[in-house]
Amino acid sequence: MSERYVISIDQGTTSTRCIVFDHRGQLVSVDQREHAQHFPRPGWVEHDAMEIWRNVEKVVPRALSRAGIDASQIAAIGIANQRETTVVWDRRTGIPVAPAIVWQDTRTDALVEELSRTPGAGEVQRRCGLPLTTYFTGPKLRWLLDHTPGLRERAERGDVLFGTMESWLIWKLTGEHLTDVTNASRTMLMDLSTLDWHRDSLDFFGIPPAVLPEIRSSAGVFGTLRTVLPGVRLAAALGDQQAALFGQTCFTPGEAKCTYGTGSFLLLNTGHGPVRSQHGLLTTVGYRIEGQPAVYALEGSIAITGSLVQWFRDGLGIISTAPEIETLARTVEDNGGCYIVPAFSGLFAPHWRSEARGVIVGLTSYITKGHLARAVLEATGWQTREVVDAMNADSGLMLRTLKVDGGMTSDNLLMQFLADVLDVPVVRPMVAETVSLGAAYAAGLAVGYWPDLEGLRRNWHRAAQWLPDVDPQWRKTEYDNWQRAVERTFGWIQPR
Repeated sequence: MSERYVISIDQGTTSTRCIVFDHRGQLVSVDQREHAQHFPRPGWVEHDAMEIWRNVEKVVPRALSRAGIDASQIAAIGIANQRETTVVWDRRTGIPVAPAIVWQDTRTDALVEELSRTPGAGEVQRRCGLPLTTYFTGPKLRWLLDHTPGLRERAERGDVLFGTMESWLIWKLTGEHLTDVTNASRTMLMDLSTLDWHRDSLDFFGIPPAVLPEIRSSAGVFGTLRTVLPGVRLAAALGDQQAALFGQTCFTPGEAKCTYGTGSFLLLNTGHGPVRSQHGLLTTVGYRIEGQPAVYALEGSIAITGSLVQWFRDGLGIISTAPEIETLARTVEDNGGCYIVPAFSGLFAPHWRSEARGVIVGLTSYITKGHLARAVLEATGWQTREVVDAMNADSGLMLRTLKVDGGMTSDNLLMQFLADVLDVPVVRPMVAETVSLGAAYAAGLAVGYWPDLEGLRRNWHRAAQWLPDVDPQWRKTEYDNWQRAVERTFGWIQPR
């Protein structure tokens, strides 16, 4: 009998990948295509959902071809997706009614401000575990209903469907209108306790129930593919950061991971009960395996990390490739007193200040592009420190090790800086593509390709580790300076 594999579709903010994994959790082949980023107005970020779908149609068969296998050897497929990005499409034609509104988009600023003053806002936040900000899906969907002519009437008739990216792809692949608990937990429309849509929350946002997908477990059979790989079971869907938590095998309460990509996201497994944050973190669903209780997590979402390096490259032209930033940063010993706070779309955890905007402070004639490069990398470290401090306070646990993944983990200077400012070991696994791996693990688990969670743990192996190596007084002084820089970002955008 020929060997069997599991594949994952990782539909991310800037690209879509298909990766083939074997039974040891090793990467066999990959294919990837970028999609366009559209910025039609300041603060607006859009994607073309049809372009993303066409990319899925291309990358999946190419990944199989590169592996030298065919659909009959695929045990299951899983999807991981950029979260909160909002798509509405026509039920009959399958054509989106408007561009997808991306998670980074801040066009709902005024709406969020209005809703925050509406009676019942506090109850909605208590039910869903999320602060009322532009980040989440509910306000984006409401904005589309309010600003697309005739859309509300079509939504109330059930003529259009809403979903985040996994729902869109599940529908295109199987014809089923479904989501999973991790993505549903990011809409502000789901009750964390019941894991179902809450009528009062729908009324608060003005969302017709007819547009919503059915909520399913993260690991379980969603349907059988009718296109791309006909007959293959689609057996998992998770938001990308929850997929990374699963791929890092953080199955025990107290285990944490941080994924460093366009933004960065630190998740801590809190077990079978939601922990309500008092320090600016999100309470979210970590994952749910079919037939088992949900596992919850605390999350610290940082909007701008890898995209700050991209801005340094593309916006300023100081470097020509992203890896050059480490080389440039190593030309100096420190940041020269310069700090960059990248509040390009407000500040996420733990501050949640939608009106904040980015600043560079501490500039003197001494500062060179090397100091700026170091300040860019250090911004990721200090934003992580803020989240870890909040997580320790909320959970009552002290972080002992941070598992890391994502593209920025190839930067050794940044990884060492993380260990220094967090004062804990930072560990990178052998398989860096943990978002894709998590979706594959969940799909394989759902169909019996892997027997249990312990089998997945045995696949995890350490590739690199960084240990803290700085004077505690330096850590305290620099963190104080960072916090003063953050305060300078507050209140920049004034309500109209």
